Amino acid sequence: MLPVESSRRSAKADESGCQVFKARILWRKKVKQFLPCRLTIFSVTLVFVLCSSCSNKSADPEPDYQPGRNHYTTEVEGVSREYYVHVPTAYDAGAPTPVVFMLHGATASGEGTYNNSGWKEVGEDENILTVFPTALAYCYNNAFGVPTTATRWHSFPPVNNFCSGQFPKDDVNFLRQVVVDLHKRFNVDSKRIYLVGFSSGAQMGFRCAVEMSDVFAAVVQSGGTYQVDTVFSSRRNVPIAFELGNTDDTWFGPGVDLPMTSFDNALGKDPIFKRIINVHVNSFDFESTYTMTGDTSTALTATFRGIPNAGNREFTFTLIK
Repeated sequence: MLPVESSRRSAKADESGCQVFKARILWRKKVKQFLPCRLTIFSVTLVFVLCSSCSNKSADPEPDYQPGRNHYTTEVEGVSREYYVHVPTAYDAGAPTPVVFMLHGATASGEGTYNNSGWKEVGEDENILTVFPTALAYCYNNAFGVPTTATRWHSFPPVNNFCSGQFPKDDVNFLRQVVVDLHKRFNVDSKRIYLVGFSSGAQMGFRCAVEMSDVFAAVVQSGGTYQVDTVFSSRRNVPIAFELGNTDDTWFGPGVDLPMTSFDNALGKDPIFKRIINVHVNSFDFESTYTMTGDTSTALTATFRGIPNAGNREFTFTLIK
């Protein structure tokens, strides 16, 4: 098994209330199950003309967005960074709206993920703002140890695998700036901002669970995570999910899979899985024991309850067939 990023999308999320988001995602066209806290749409945004006390009339500035795809840039640490936002047709500027960030994998881009991840369709159906940032390109050692120059998120070392001499920019600063920009342009529900990451983006998601838990209400890691047995101190403890496909060749090797019936045993014996569990349990205050649910024909989920055992804060580790 290789402790590197995944090439297979696999995630699923369940609704768990406005304060706590129980995050699970399956990349199987079940996107309508992903959404927290569905909103009822009462009206389409209205544009009002404001009248001053004098006889001259002035109109509000035009909104800096349109329904559908929007491309923005922002300067962070002297570098122009880009991100895409899908604004659903039913977006109402008068109503606080949830936000989901989707972080792409290595070699990909915000635009590609906007087009192919399925999240803009989720945002359209459920009236959620979906955000697709783009990482910068660096030299890094890929899953097979080959130096490659392509986009990659600046996650915690050593899983980021940057080549010697690389000085990556701080992507936490970038994502925080995007959040500031979103608040300026949109009516964002600050309590319902979530992050989903795939592969390298999932590794960045772990870093965000530590350093941006004051912003994100929950984090989902799909096909990638932090695999070093250490302890981080997070700003606050949020629900976290990690999901992996059982035939992912960057984890299990080409042509090798992990039998679904072996998942429970692997959680206690496989050294990589044990490190993943330990760093999540010890960094975010989860119980070290778990309950197993699901079906070997679809997916199995090990659920680690939060400490104290109250509410719905959980760490879930899911193996997807």
